[in-house]
Parts: sequence; C-alpha cells; structure tokens
Amino acid sequence: MWSLLQTNLLLFILLYSCFFSSVASSLFPSSCQLQRQFHLNGMHKSGDVILGGLFQVHFFSSVADLSFTSKPQQPTCHGFYELGFRQAQTMAFAIDEINRNSNLLPNVTLGYTLYDNCVTLGIGFRAALSLASGQEEKIILDNRCTGNLPVIGIVGDSSSTHSIAISNVLGLYRVPMVSYFATCSCLTDRQKYPSFFRTIPSDAFQVRAMIQILKHFGWTWAGLLVSDDDYGLHAARSLQSELSLSGEGCLAYFEILPWDKDMDELRRIVNVMKKSSARVVIVFAHHSRIVNLMEEVVRQNLTGLQWMASEAWTEATVLQTPQLMPYLGGTLGIAIRHGEIPGLREFLLQIRPDLHHNNTPAGWLEGRGALCTGEEDLDNVDTEFLDISNLRPEYNVYKAVYALAYSLDDMLRCEPGRGPFRGHSCATLQTLEPWQLVYYLEMVNFTTPFGDQVSFDENGDVVPIYDVMNWMWLPDGSIKVQTVGEVKRSAFKGEELILDEDKIFWNFESKKPPRSVCSESCPPGTHMVRKKGEPKCCFDCIPCSEGKTTNKKDFWSNRQRDHCVPKKTEFLSYHDPLGICLTATSLLGTFICAVVLGIFFYHRRTPIIRANNSELSFQLLLSLKLCFLCSLLFIGRPRLWTCQLRHAAFGISFVLCVSCILVKTMVVLAVFKASKPGGGASLKWFGAMQQRGTVLFLTAIQAAICTTWLVSSSPTPHKNTQYHNDKIIYECAVGSTVGFAVLLGYIGVLAFLSFLIAFLVRNLPDSFNEAKFITFSMLIFCAVWVAFVPVYISSPGNYADAVEVFAILASSFGLLITLFGPKCYIILLRPELNTKKAIMARPTNCASSPT
Repeated sequence: MWSLLQTNLLLFILLYSCFFSSVASSLFPSSCQLQRQFHLNGMHKSGDVILGGLFQVHFFSSVADLSFTSKPQQPTCHGFYELGFRQAQTMAFAIDEINRNSNLLPNVTLGYTLYDNCVTLGIGFRAALSLASGQEEKIILDNRCTGNLPVIGIVGDSSSTHSIAISNVLGLYRVPMVSYFATCSCLTDRQKYPSFFRTIPSDAFQVRAMIQILKHFGWTWAGLLVSDDDYGLHAARSLQSELSLSGEGCLAYFEILPWDKDMDELRRIVNVMKKSSARVVIVFAHHSRIVNLMEEVVRQNLTGLQWMASEAWTEATVLQTPQLMPYLGGTLGIAIRHGEIPGLREFLLQIRPDLHHNNTPAGWLEGRGALCTGEEDLDNVDTEFLDISNLRPEYNVYKAVYALAYSLDDMLRCEPGRGPFRGHSCATLQTLEPWQLVYYLEMVNFTTPFGDQVSFDENGDVVPIYDVMNWMWLPDGSIKVQTVGEVKRSAFKGEELILDEDKIFWNFESKKPPRSVCSESCPPGTHMVRKKGEPKCCFDCIPCSEGKTTNKKDFWSNRQRDHCVPKKTEFLSYHDPLGICLTATSLLGTFICAVVLGIFFYHRRTPIIRANNSELSFQLLLSLKLCFLCSLLFIGRPRLWTCQLRHAAFGISFVLCVSCILVKTMVVLAVFKASKPGGGASLKWFGAMQQRGTVLFLTAIQAAICTTWLVSSSPTPHKNTQYHNDKIIYECAVGSTVGFAVLLGYIGVLAFLSFLIAFLVRNLPDSFNEAKFITFSMLIFCAVWVAFVPVYISSPGNYADAVEVFAILASSFGLLITLFGPKCYIILLRPELNTKKAIMARPTNCASSPT
C-alpha cells in the first residue's frame, strides 16, 4: 500500500512538473527551467547512444529535514554495498566490450549513465526520471540541443517495487527497461508494462520450482514467510494459488515479516513456527529482512527446520556465518542461473578510488581510518568484490546490456524501404526514438559466450532456468554454498527438476530429508476425513469397513484415499483372455467328440468298431463329451446352482468315463481267459447287460457321494479377500473338504484299477493289444490328476478354478486321443486295414472282443 501511495505521489509530482514547465515555456519562450535537479551518485561515459542503469550501490538513505520551512535537502546514501557496485561495474565492462567488438554496432560508440538507487523507491524514481529527461538545470531552446543526452534504454531496476513504479511512468513513453533482478509475476502484464523486459525468470516460475522441490521430497506441510512488499506478497499469492491448483501441499502458516526491527512481531512469528508441526519453512524476502528474524530464531534456539530460500537470499553471505549455520545449515535455495564473464576481474582491478578527500566519510580519519592513495594493488587481496567464480546477478546485467545492444544493432542494419515502421521506413541514429527499440527488443535472439540463449517471450520474460543451491556446513566449520541441481522449463515436460541428492547436506542427525506432513498418508482400506477448520492436508483415516451398512466390507479406498469405492470383483470370466481360451478349448473337445462319435456311428459295422466293443465306445464318447462340457460350469460368475452343479457334474462325468474304461479293460481280460481251455465260463459275467449294469453301479456310487456332500455341506459362492485386500476373489467354497476329497479319491481308485488291469494284460497276444492303449491313456490320466492336487491347493483365488478346468480338459483330451486316435487313423486314412483279415493278422491292431 505504501509503495502504491509513493507511486501515485510521484506521478502527481511528474504531472505537476510537466504542467509547470508548459506554463514556464509560455512565459519564457527562449528557455525552460528544470523543476528540480537531483544530486545522485552516478557513473557516466559519453557516446553516440547512451544506456541507463539503476543499481543498489548503498543500502540505506536518509533525509535530514522534511519540515518544508526551507528548501528540502537532497537525500543522502550510506552503507556501501560492494556487490551492487560490482553489478554497476559489470554494465560498464559489457559496454566497453561491445565498443571493442567490430561485429556488433560498428561505427557506433555506446555510452552509459549509471545511478545508485540506495534501495529506496524515491531515489530510484528520481534516477529514472533523470535518465529519461536528462539532468541539465537549464536547456536552451534553439536549433541546437545542449546537455546530457537522454537514454534510449535502461538496465534495471533490481527491485520489483521500484520496477513497477518506474515502468508505470516510463511505459507511457515506451522507454525500454530490462531488469536483471525484478521477479514479481505482476510485471508480466503487457497492458500495464508494455516496454518492460527482464533477464531473470518471474516469480511464477520460481514458485513452481519450489513446488517441484516440495513434491520431490514429499513435503506437503510447510510454513511461508514473506516480506511486506510487492516481491513477497505477489510470491505468496502465487504460491497459494499453485498449491491449491496442484493439490501438492498446504501451508501450515503464512506470516509477513515486518519492515523494521519489531521484536514483538518477530517474537510472535517465531512462536508460531515453534508450535507448528511443519518442518519446512519457505521464505520469500530480501536478506535484510531475514537478519532480524534470525536474531529471534537464535534467541529461542529454534532448530530442526528445513529452510527453503528464494533467489533474493539464497547466496546472502551475511547469513552464512558460524553463528547461524546450526539453524540455516542445509538450506535449499533457488538461485539465478550462474555464468562466466571472461575479463571482468581484470576490468575490476583497473578501478581506482576517488582521491577527493571531501568524499571521505565523517569520522573516518578520527577513527584512524586510512585514506586510499590510488596506488593500491588489489590483485592478491581476498575480497568478495573480486570473486567472479559465482556470477549470478552480474550475469543477468551482462545479458541485459547485450540484449539492448543486439536490438540496436538489428535496428541500425535495417534496409531502407523494408523497415517495420510507417511507410516501411527504418530508424536512424539521428532520429532514434526509444519506442522503436522496443520493437527490436521483442525479437532479439542471441547466445552468450557462456552458451545460454537469450530471447524474450510475449510477456518480456526470458526462457526460465534456475540453479538449486544447498548450504553445506563442512566439518572444519567452513561454509560452502554448492549447486545440487537445476529447474528449467521444457517445451514438452513443463517444469523439470534435476537433483543430485548425493551432494545435498542435511542439517539433521539422520542426515536424511525430514518428514513434513500434517497427516501421514492413509493406509489401504481407509479414507481421508478432513478435520474441521484445518487445511485439506490435515485429516483422519477412517477404515472403509466401518459404517452402519452391512456391505461396507465390500468397499476399499481409492488411489487418492479420499473416499471409498466398491472393491473390484474377480473371477474366471468368459471375457478374460484365460476364460476365453479355456471356453474355446472345451468347445473344441466337445466338437471333436461329436465328430468321432459320428465317424464311429457311420462305420459301426466295420471290423475295427465291432472288434472294440462298440457299445462301450459309444458310452465312453458320450461321457467324454460331458467331461468337456462340465468344465464350462467353472467359468463365469459363481452362483449357488453353478457351485453345486460343477463338482457333481465333474465327479459323475469322470466316473462314468473311467467306469467304461474299467469295464472295457475287464472285458479284454475276460476274452483272453475265454480263449484258453476251460475259460469260456468267464464270459458269462461280461455280457452286454452285465457291462451296462457295472457301469451304472459304479456311477451310482459317485452320485451317492455327491448327494451326501451337497446335502451335508453344499458348495456355495464365497467372497475371498485372503489374497488381496483391495479386491474380492469370487469363488466357490467347496463346503466340505472331506466330500471333495472322497469325490476325487473315488475317481482315483477307479482310474488306478483300470491302469493296473490294463498294465497286467498289456502283453496279451497281438489280437488283444487294446490293453496297451488303455494303459497309456490311464497313465496320462493319473499323471494329470496327481499333479493337479498340489497345484490346485497352492493356486490363489480364481486361478484354482483355471487349474481345475485345465486338468479336466487335459485328462479328457488324453483319453480321447489315446483311445480313439489310432482307430480314426485306420478308418479314415488306412481303410485297407479295416478288414477282419487284417485285424486278425496285424500284430499291433486293436483287441478283438464280442459285441
């Protein structure tokens, strides 16, 4: 609010000055009087074209008298800031470098006028007006203009608040400003600031970079401290908005740091931080505001916090002291992209002090301070001013100067008649207007010697990239701020964070990143319930099984754990690939049985059919069809009738099948005995009626077992959550394990008897070699079902049904192929062997038995 009032006041002064000047010009037509000449700290160099610059060379300013009973005194600046002075010298160096470059602005000499803003809006505004209008106290209005030339572009200001106020005025005249440090996202408004550019990314990107770091380490609960200015307040607004949109976290508290050293307010803020469960603190403020805060942090010994620094204080050496490192060690910060400027150190070493003793600070000599002679050698002096190993704001100044220079160069290379201005005209050095430079500045595109590309988007912002810094506290007590990653904008991936976590120093006993969440993530099976009056990151975890409805146990939490959803139900479905394959195989087996049955019926009077007990063969084929079809009962959603029918149908079908094979084997044995002297009596026990009766009797026993099982403990549909908590396996519970075991055991006994008898008679005379096929078929059958039992027991959920279906199909195909394959081969492909003579003479033909 104060900055807005200051801006409005200065606008009023400016408009009043213009009005007064117009009146004065009518009274004094030959000249005009400058309303006020400002006494500003500055550096000047003449040239064909002048660039302006605004820098923080002093920290503080003061005005002695504001009573307005006498002429107001000029403000004075104090508290020399050597890094701000180095930034100003970087602009001077860049202009000298451009003047020596024959390829850039040939035959044009750049000059500069650089002013100190003293970190004060009023002084910065005075400096900007002086740059735009000149500083001559009296201008003669004749054919020749006298005095300093106004600038065509300004590098600065460093502060967002200053840039907002100055751009509001200079933007009216389209004077281009290229800031190297103003990051407020509000400055991207092209309607308000049409000629503002910057070589530093806006806070909107810095905020998203902060959120990327929070997300990377899982920090969803953080505190926010900001300075009471445009920089801090806009950053806070942007951070709150981004957190709300992304849902990546919440703010535990939001506090505004006071401008002055208000100890009561600082004590209150530190108490809030101490009571909060948030372990991460994000600070958007200039380091001068944080110094006062850290005094109270040290006094209350508030440790165990992970600080996150904005670019305004990431590399503030005033905070990197042994006294503060127990609290600020491990700080993660966003820093301006660093760069290299070859030759800058040599340029800085050429600077010589002003030898006018009247510039000596008051009390300096009395305090035994020595005056500079101008002959000092700084080459071997260890000072931050000469340390160019980590140039960041200076690199932005360097890029800003070159952006203006390249724009001017492009403008002067315009071909007459092909220019962008009215009538396709071009700008000339003699008629150059600042607004013309804005057109070329919007399209400038060049690469620095360090390899970074510089161009501006439609809002005047550069392609954003930041370094991620970490404050390392070394064992010897020294302090190092090192680069541990970068955040940049990718055309395809958006904001991309790259971190080298092995290099990060964590100021905690665990040497690991801290946990900073309001509530731990809910475990599976529970859902979040917001705490009343708390942010969305604070919640309780309520099990989905709790509730008044009886079917709550069928619910599970969704992936976000914010509400409960019905559990996914799984079973061996006709729509699953496995279910489709098993269904197709079952139908294929049924179809093959039908085809074989048709072949046997059509050729029923041929010798090979009559010699192999055609009635039992037909019964066996029908029972195999039932075996193939009963497997379909195991596919699909389990229901009560399918659960009861599937095992009964399976048990009876296979007993019917194995009974036919057993009787068939016994008939072979009886025929063999009847062929011996005195053995004819054995055949009377194996006539057609006896064979049917035996098959029916053996099958009736299985039917009785199934009936008893269904009556005593029937299989029922069952929702099994034993294997997966978040899904229901819908299966048929067997009810009585004993009943199921007896059913399988009875089939096994019959199969073993069939195998044993067939094995014993496998070496009968050649005409009775049907026993060999029966032996092989029962060997396959028994192997399948012996392997089935352990696999079935160990298979989870619906896979148990798939295993049982597979066993049914495998054993059925084994019987079908081994018992009927050779006969179909002879019937269809070798009909010359399907004769009584061939069967009686062939050593490997099928056994002969009466029908």
